[in-house]
Amino acid sequence: MAAFERAQKDILVSRLREEPRRLIIVTGPRQVGKTTMVQQALAEFRCRFVSADEPERTFAEMGTLSIDDLSIGGASDTGQVKDERWLVQEWEIARRRLAESDSGYVLAIDEVQKIPNWSEIVKGLWDADRLNDRPLRVILLGSAPLLMQSGMSESLAGRFETIQLSHWSYPEMSALAAMDLRQYVYFGGYPGAASYTHDEGRWRNYILNSLINPNIERDILAMERVDKPALLQTLFELSAQYSGQVLSFTKLQGNLHDAGNTTTLARYLALLENAGLIAGLPKYTGSVLRRRSSSPKLIVLNTALMSALSDYSFMEANADRTFWRRLVESAVGAHLFNTCGSVAKLFYWREQNDEVDFVLQRGRRLLAVEVKSGSKRTGRRGFDAFRKRFNNEIKELTVFVERGTPTEDNIPLAEFLSVPADEWLNKS
Repeated sequence: MAAFERAQKDILVSRLREEPRRLIIVTGPRQVGKTTMVQQALAEFRCRFVSADEPERTFAEMGTLSIDDLSIGGASDTGQVKDERWLVQEWEIARRRLAESDSGYVLAIDEVQKIPNWSEIVKGLWDADRLNDRPLRVILLGSAPLLMQSGMSESLAGRFETIQLSHWSYPEMSALAAMDLRQYVYFGGYPGAASYTHDEGRWRNYILNSLINPNIERDILAMERVDKPALLQTLFELSAQYSGQVLSFTKLQGNLHDAGNTTTLARYLALLENAGLIAGLPKYTGSVLRRRSSSPKLIVLNTALMSALSDYSFMEANADRTFWRRLVESAVGAHLFNTCGSVAKLFYWREQNDEVDFVLQRGRRLLAVEVKSGSKRTGRRGFDAFRKRFNNEIKELTVFVERGTPTEDNIPLAEFLSVPADEWLNKS
């Protein structure tokens, strides 16, 4: 497959050309292309790229970077433990390279959250550079968003700006791997898995062993206090199975062995969300207090997770209209969640037999989204009940899967998945 550049690459290049007033922190779920994107951007700069997690890499393995502009690897002793001392040592090397350069210098540190007390150390080094007028540009990358956020808020307040990478969209996977719409809905947006879709057994093993297990074992269990790891694993599997459905914590308890209390389940679901795996959408109530007690609507944040854990092949999933509709609804929910930005919030709404699949809110602006297929002919009932209940100026948007006439408010699935959620919200 040809090299593909995500839009965030140009944003990073633009920021690296500015005076280094802030650290640049690149975050996002595992295997969404953070390292590749940063390496592509660094090809235009003199730089040093090191990782606190992986073995030292040779130039041949780095591939896309210019050897004239790149200082490869980490410490000279490749067996050195990646600890606080290693982090300081790498920073000092970058400082020396900066002093030798008349065109600036960039230090990029991957998996920085693996270093104990990383944020405190970075704070001290960064502040010392500002005090001594050293214009070293620094990029920090991490695959554990919860840990990154903790360090950023505790020690680095006011010292950084973020570039967030989400799961790959339909247009991106189409451009990278020539995926059609139905392939994207089933196989999802993991670029590393795209080359295995012709062999579904191999694809499924990749999703399970290279994505799901590392996400849970390395990014959650190894770095967060989880008293019941088996419960967390089972909660993930059950949530993927029930993606697209509203499930109360009480019902979840009934389906889980040794489930503990609802507070534990809510915390574990939040960990899964921060790892980019599962979101539990709250019910839209117009009140924060009532919202906190609502049952969550479970949504996989990449439909590959739902498909890989199901018993359906691609062909079988297409043939089962009920499963396929849940898969499509999960794709719509994941798209809204992944592209709505940091200010907007995503909900669902249901009152007795009336429902709206998704409600996107930014301030007083609301976008109500309904996913419609041949097996679900709900008409306007949900929209009308929602508007009557909240008496707001609400933009209504129907995403149709199989049949429908395109209009301003009646959008084909392919078109909907090609436009970020915040743009749909801006049109409301």
